[in-house]
Amino acid sequence: MTETPTPAATAGPVLVIGAGLLGASIGLGLRHLGVEVWLRDSSPTAEAVAQDIGAGRSCRAAGEGRVPEPALVVVATPPDVTAQTVVEALRAHPGAVVVDIASVKESVLEEVRAQGADLTRYVGTHPMAGREKSGPVAARGELFTSMPWVVCDSGRSSPAALAAAKNLAVDLGATVTFMDAREHDATVALISHLPQVMSSLLASRLQDTPPHHLSLAGQGLRDTTRIAASDPNLWVQILSANAAPVVASLHGVRQDLDRLIATLEAPRAPGARLDIAQLIAEGNAGQARIPGKHGGAPRAFATLTVLVGDVPGQLARLLTEIGEIGVNLEDLRLEHSPGQPVGLAEVSVLPNRRKELVEALQERGWKVVQ
Repeated sequence: MTETPTPAATAGPVLVIGAGLLGASIGLGLRHLGVEVWLRDSSPTAEAVAQDIGAGRSCRAAGEGRVPEPALVVVATPPDVTAQTVVEALRAHPGAVVVDIASVKESVLEEVRAQGADLTRYVGTHPMAGREKSGPVAARGELFTSMPWVVCDSGRSSPAALAAAKNLAVDLGATVTFMDAREHDATVALISHLPQVMSSLLASRLQDTPPHHLSLAGQGLRDTTRIAASDPNLWVQILSANAAPVVASLHGVRQDLDRLIATLEAPRAPGARLDIAQLIAEGNAGQARIPGKHGGAPRAFATLTVLVGDVPGQLARLLTEIGEIGVNLEDLRLEHSPGQPVGLAEVSVLPNRRKELVEALQERGWKVVQ
């Protein structure tokens, strides 16, 4: 039996300008809900591919004269042309609400305001979702499910425009947070832009590393360099547009690096070991504050590590048996080294269920690392 999608609160037609990863993913999500979506991109290929995967109808293929007037325009272009595209959309579609999804907000708002555009119909937004892959072929309709989506009032956004922006995010399964543009940019500088910089800087140190040294790499290196595979052109635009808040975060990192370097230059000096321990403990405290899968206030979970055989179906069997035991899985991390016969599944559960789960898994023949 086919599941009937929940009716969308977003009213169509929706025009998505920019048929890359995020734009095409928005189109896929809305089309799944039955919303009429039209696609426009400066690249004929991207626009055609997005249409082929079902993200909407191509304006170019249909002919601009046959494209209906949109109720909502979603600007999903690169950050360096977002503001101009928003202004053009507001002028070209006087009856539409226009939202953008750029990862920086204050500079876009300032430019839109400077050009005298109608801010009552404009709302800046930012879905906190993405992939290392780019382009419409990487698009997924469920990309935004349970992810944060920030909505920034322009200062003059009408209630109808704000409702349209919120409805778009909710329809796509996201969790809405309201912030002003400046608060948003300061926040993402720390939680999104700084991690990208740190990951890229670390990965850059690997360029001249001998392959046989890299063959020893474990999951820690893979975890910390995963986002270093991101698109350089996109990050040039993001970091340039949000430079001041990123610099403020980098100054803090530089202070910590200077402190660590000074300590490690004399690691046996009085207090040196304590300082190293404090630095790591400060990292523990910060990491513990990151919300878990349910969002909201951080929760402390207990972990256990289960050895999983490197054969098809083993992980699925482990997850099934955890469900049969009746313990809710709060988080799961996998670690596997190439060439090894087993993987490690780090399972997070509520502390008061850990002992029960360990005993139940051991009874079922699983090897649990205490």
